[in-house]
Amino acid sequence: MRILGIIPARFASTRLPGKPLADIGGKSMVQRVLERAAQAQSLLEVVVATDDQRIFDHVVALGGHAVMTDAAHPSGTDRCFEALTLAGRDRYDAVVNIQGDEPFLVPQQINELCSTLAHANGGIATLAHHVTDDRDLDDSGKVKITVDIHGDALYFSRAAIPVLRGHTVGPRHLAFRFLKHIGLYAYRSEVLEQLVALRPSPLELAESLEQLRWIENGYAVRVGLTEHPSFCVDTPADLEEARRLAALE
Repeated sequence: MRILGIIPARFASTRLPGKPLADIGGKSMVQRVLERAAQAQSLLEVVVATDDQRIFDHVVALGGHAVMTDAAHPSGTDRCFEALTLAGRDRYDAVVNIQGDEPFLVPQQINELCSTLAHANGGIATLAHHVTDDRDLDDSGKVKITVDIHGDALYFSRAAIPVLRGHTVGPRHLAFRFLKHIGLYAYRSEVLEQLVALRPSPLELAESLEQLRWIENGYAVRVGLTEHPSFCVDTPADLEEARRLAALE
């Protein structure tokens, strides 16, 4: 497949304004993501989709490809679709939505995701990692997934799912193979166009998880497994931890 990698990068952020340009070990956050994404052999091209001239100019100065998108987009999915439109919908069979706040992205994850998409009957794919710490189960910032026997998502939740009824002794993650979501998505181009036309759904609004909109509307989301965990920078504390990790590289 001809696959376009898109990195949505907004300057505005409630908890960490300007984070795409935040310095992490001598490189901006968006530079780190861009460099790692460019190493994924499954992508034909990588583009940063932004709504801020400072980010656009920074990416271009790095020699990267950037497009200016509407500042009013309600989600990264909508921004991805505009970026695909600007890049040329007829040029790409699929899109990978790469989170712009994961400076330690593993290129192999993108390759794994694209492989998952190739076998996704519903034209949507994402990744998950086995939970290895019970604290993740109780952290609403870490999204959990249940899947069916085919590997398609049954539900995404900020709560620990499933509930282990009657479990009282020992770590829960050793009693059941819980799955933690990795925030990478891949869509066939024609499916992405359909997704952005959907209206917010009740489950989405309840959990504040856009992917529930797709499931409520009958779209199958294939979940691939990866051994590589993710690290998302969402708060000043996360940024300091990223800087500490970068110093160890």
